Parts: sequence; C-alpha cells; structure tokens
Amino acid sequence: MEEREARNRHKIFVFGSNLSGRHGKGSALHAKRYYGAKTGVGFGRTGNAYAIPTKDSSFNQLPLKTIREYVTEFLRYASEHPELEFLVVAIGTGLARYSHEDIAGMFINAPSNCELPPEWIRINNNGKRAG
Repeated sequence: MEEREARNRHKIFVFGSNLSGRHGKGSALHAKRYYGAKTGVGFGRTGNAYAIPTKDSSFNQLPLKTIREYVTEFLRYASEHPELEFLVVAIGTGLARYSHEDIAGMFINAPSNCELPPEWIRINNNGKRAG
C-alpha cells in the first residue's frame, strides 16, 4: 500500500485552466478537488496538478498561439522533472472548444513522462507512446 501511495505522489494531473485560476468546471474542478490545484493560480503547478491556460480571465478562448506558449513552458517543466509522471487531459477541447487537431500537435515532442490522450497519440502518429 505504501509503495502505491508513493507512486501516486509522483503523478501530476495536467488540465486546462483560465488565467484567473477559477477552477469551477470540467477538468479544472477535478484538479482542484482531487489533485490540489489552488484557486487563483491559472498557470503552473500547485499540489499534484499543473494548469495550462486555454481561456483568459474573462473565460474567453485564448488564441492558439498563446496556448502554444503555455504548452511550451509546460513541456520544459516536464522535461526538467523526469521523476514525475504527467497525466495530460485533452486541454482546450472541452470548455475552450478547440478540436483535438488544434491542440494535439503542440504536444508532438512531449517527453516520455507525459501520458497523452489517445486521440492525440493517434493524431500525432507517435507510435512510441502507444506501447
């Protein structure tokens, strides 16, 4: 039991957020309830969660270029922390209303410690993640 708990502490839930850090719906609410995402933090790691903004402070969709910049910062963080496993949900495809095709390519060079949604793996045709 202790070994499993220790492994779970190294799993980080990666979710789409808004810049104001109001985690009231979707995966953001899940991150707040179960992974320690802090209200008021719209980008970066808090608890066992990592917020990637897909909406601005007024809950408007961020431009893809801006989301890509936040994703790049996340991928740098993930690369710098190989001891952690990042469980990435399909950010931007729910409340922000982007398609999987819009977002998946931003993660094509994700390090191996990032578990990506199956749709993104198929889109990116990144066979090394499938196994």
